[in-house]
Amino acid sequence: MSISAPEHPLLKHTRQVGLPLLVSLPFVFAAVLFSHWTLLRLPYFWDEGGYYVPAALDLFKTGTLIPVSTATNAHPPLPMILMAGWWKVFGCHIFATRVLVCLVAATALLGVFQLTRSLLGTPAAIATTTLTAIYPVWFAQSSLAHADIFAASFTLWGLAAYFAATADRYGVDDFLPSHKISLRWRVVAAILFSFAALAKETAVITPLALAALELFLLLQERRSAAKKPSHIAWIGLLSAPVLPLICWYAYHHAKTGFTFGNPEFLRYNATANLSVHRLFASLYYRVFHLVFHMNMFTAVICAIAALLMPAVIGRKTLSRPALLVLGIVLVANTLEFTILGGALLTRYLLPMYPIVILICVASWQRHMKQWGWLAALSGVAFVAGIWVNPPYAFAPEDNLTYRDMIVLHQQAIAILEARYPDATVLTAWPASAEIEHPELGYTSKPFKVQRLENFSIEQMQRAADDPGSYDTALLFATKWAPPEHSLNLSLSNEPLQAKYFDFHHDMRPKEAAQFLHGDIVWQHSLGGEWAALLHFPRIVDAKLASPPADRLLHAGLAGATVSQR
Repeated sequence: MSISAPEHPLLKHTRQVGLPLLVSLPFVFAAVLFSHWTLLRLPYFWDEGGYYVPAALDLFKTGTLIPVSTATNAHPPLPMILMAGWWKVFGCHIFATRVLVCLVAATALLGVFQLTRSLLGTPAAIATTTLTAIYPVWFAQSSLAHADIFAASFTLWGLAAYFAATADRYGVDDFLPSHKISLRWRVVAAILFSFAALAKETAVITPLALAALELFLLLQERRSAAKKPSHIAWIGLLSAPVLPLICWYAYHHAKTGFTFGNPEFLRYNATANLSVHRLFASLYYRVFHLVFHMNMFTAVICAIAALLMPAVIGRKTLSRPALLVLGIVLVANTLEFTILGGALLTRYLLPMYPIVILICVASWQRHMKQWGWLAALSGVAFVAGIWVNPPYAFAPEDNLTYRDMIVLHQQAIAILEARYPDATVLTAWPASAEIEHPELGYTSKPFKVQRLENFSIEQMQRAADDPGSYDTALLFATKWAPPEHSLNLSLSNEPLQAKYFDFHHDMRPKEAAQFLHGDIVWQHSLGGEWAALLHFPRIVDAKLASPPADRLLHAGLAGATVSQR
């Protein structure tokens, strides 16, 4: 009988982390890629075309980290660097960009898997990862070139490394790593969190929240000389992601004169958001987005119901310290985006949705013998949310409504190119960028644009006051809301959203045509989104050009001769 030698903890932990990363990545990437296959050739959407892609193209073409073709808003450059480098290898086109984002999303899902497996085991990890992948907000963002998916990937892997380094404290694994192994994972966590901050500056809140926890533990255990060095080291490493951000902002200030972006960007996303009433309203919506939005309420309600059941003996669950860490991360991110961000975009909270799902799965697994049925029910609700819109206003990029918006804009711009190739077009952002910049994938030639902020009655009055500045209009829904005469749970909140969050009602095509004295030449709706083209048959004033002086003199002499006759 042979006795095998016990496996070294370092080898075991390397195998546990490396296996899903190296072996599973191609399969997860393939799953993400093929589930988004019909979306991979869509033109760029919203902030993709407004900032991230133009900034990456500037870097790709000129090597500059500060964008020149769009207004700089001081976002860190890591997503643009990755996109530009990817284009150097695979070509600069939309399909290549979307494949890269799918790869980043797949890497993020593996981070979810590793984090959950260390905390709850493999079955829970499979459920959490699958539910994250099909959650509507995550699914929609998994092919869109916004910085948030890049930051989410590094943040989730940073959290996995944090728990790997503190396995003895949080009871997240079945072995106690040595001091050397723990130190390595601490350094890895600091590096990953630094990359997250360089992908999106707001991602720095997660390591800083963990550093604050370490400071609290240091003060609580200040009499323990053995633990003091560990806490101090953690505080330093978890605060380290601030340093690359400081370097970036110093560089940005030296190049542009602005530290945190242009003044209008800073005002909209920070300084204009500090009224008490607005902060409480924003907090309400952020909590709503985390626990209710896009059918997340299904998983949360199931988790609450499971807590009412007695615990199943022998089931693995979250330790209280681990639950405290996850709770602190959730609260810190929620409070950060309560204060920052002029628009209440749910993608800002992208790395938090897997944590909410993880906590729900922990409740199911601890209290339900057949908890897989709850996972299946939540999965059905999430898949439905990808296509079925909720009965309240939301951003199109929270599910596949963004695809409907892109398709409508493609159709409208194709007609614009065919019928009115020399038009001056009245429209609003993002359509203004779509018809001005062919590299976004909507048009083969740029159009002249007369810009409006939106199609509200106030903005349309501006257009009516200057009818000679345009001859065609591209109108569309700039805000999605449930159709008239249907259930609308956000009606009572519209005054609040209009006051603080730029909500408005766009003038519909028929009303706009009457108001601006134009003709509707095309209109269509899809999934609650709509778009229309208006044409304005203008009367042109014909003015005679002044003839040359010699002709005037000749005409005068001729007239005199006639009168003499």
